[in-house]
Amino acid sequence: MAEAERIIGTPDIPDAEGGDGAGPQQSSEGSTPAGRGRKKILVLLVVAVLAYLLDLISKMIVVAKLEHEEPVEIIGDWLKFDAIRNAGAAFGIGEAFTVIFTAIAAVVIIVIVRLARKLYSLPWAIALGLLLGGALGNLTDRIFRAPGVFKGAVVDFIAPAHFAVFNLADSAIVCGGFLIVILSFKGLDPDGTVHKD
Repeated sequence: MAEAERIIGTPDIPDAEGGDGAGPQQSSEGSTPAGRGRKKILVLLVVAVLAYLLDLISKMIVVAKLEHEEPVEIIGDWLKFDAIRNAGAAFGIGEAFTVIFTAIAAVVIIVIVRLARKLYSLPWAIALGLLLGGALGNLTDRIFRAPGVFKGAVVDFIAPAHFAVFNLADSAIVCGGFLIVILSFKGLDPDGTVHKD
């Protein structure tokens, strides 16, 4: 009998942790809090880079092809591409405070980077990525464009009828901010927890 048990072998008995008897199971990196956090940070960075590159490339094309030219009609009088230089904030607000808006953009970027360390929510990652990409896009203009460092005028070119002229960075900032308002209204925090007031 003992010989038969030795030949057949003893079946694996699941342990108390739900394993297969071969020791504790190792969870994959993606299922750990740190792994999930890294994935959300990656999403944030990808969204930010895409928003930044789209804004940067669009401004390069506008400066090369549209500046000092007649506006280009896209949808009749409802939507045109009209290149202008804006020393103010988004949508041409506060042109006398260019340096202040530059500092605010830099602070926003620092806050987003610090907040990313406890980021476990995909919608928040997308929202912060849009904010980061948009802030970097306009900050690049303020640093590198005339009339000087930290005083540069932002390139705007999207001109809807009866509305201010703006750019893709402004759009990313507004979309990211709007998404954050919705997430906050629903009680979803950046760390993935849901609270009810």
